[in-house]
Amino acid sequence: MATPWPEPAAGALVLAVLGAECTGKTTLAEVLARRLSEDTGWPCAHVGEHLRDWCEATGRTPRADEQADIALEQARRIAVASQTHRVVVADTTPLMTAVYHQEVFGLDTLDAPALAWHRRCTFTLLTALDLPWQADAHLRDGPAVQTRVDARVRALLVNAGMPFAVVRGRGPARLESALDAVAPTLRRRAQPGRGLFTRLAEREADQPAWPWRCDNCDQPDCEHALQALRR
Repeated sequence: MATPWPEPAAGALVLAVLGAECTGKTTLAEVLARRLSEDTGWPCAHVGEHLRDWCEATGRTPRADEQADIALEQARRIAVASQTHRVVVADTTPLMTAVYHQEVFGLDTLDAPALAWHRRCTFTLLTALDLPWQADAHLRDGPAVQTRVDARVRALLVNAGMPFAVVRGRGPARLESALDAVAPTLRRRAQPGRGLFTRLAEREADQPAWPWRCDNCDQPDCEHALQALRR
C-alpha cells in the first residue's frame, strides 16, 4: 500500500522507538543513537518527536484535523535524516500519531497509511511500562491512557505481522536491552571487530543450546517467553 508521507532513503537503517507516554522513549532514542555511532562507526542520527515540539510551540495539543500534518512532518524529518546518515533512531513514527488519533478522537483513519509507512523501518523497539509515572503538564494524560496506548501499539504491530522487541530496565540496563535487540539486525552490515557486535557474539555464546525463540521479536529472554513459561 502506498503511503502519503516521505519514506526513508534506500539503504538507510531506521530504528523506530515506539511506546506510550512516560516510558523513556526520548532518553532512549538519544543515548541509543550516540552509542550506535560509537560502537559501529557509522553516521547515526537521532530524530526527535515532532509532536512534542508542536505542543511546546503552540501551548496546546493538536485537534483531529491537525494530526495528519503532524504525522507527515515526523515522516519528513526521518526521511531527511536518512539521506545523510546510515542509521536513524526515530523517537516515534507516524504510527504513534495514528495510535493517539484513535485514543483521543476515536478515529482510525491514520492507521493504514501509518502502518504502510512503518513497514519501511528496519526494526522497532517498544518501551515497556516499567518506569515510574511522571506528569508533564498537558503532554501526558495519565497511567490509564498509558496502558491503553501500549496495548494498541502492540496490537497494531502484531496484527500487521511486524516484529518488535520490548525494551525494559532502568538507566544503563534499558540501553543495554535496546542494544541487544538491534544488534542482530545491524551486525551483518558491520565492520569486523566493532564493540557492539563482539559483545553480541559473547552474549549469544552464553545462551543455552536450544533457547526459546519468540515469534514476535529477536530476544530469547523477552516478555513473550516469560508469558509462555507461565502457561
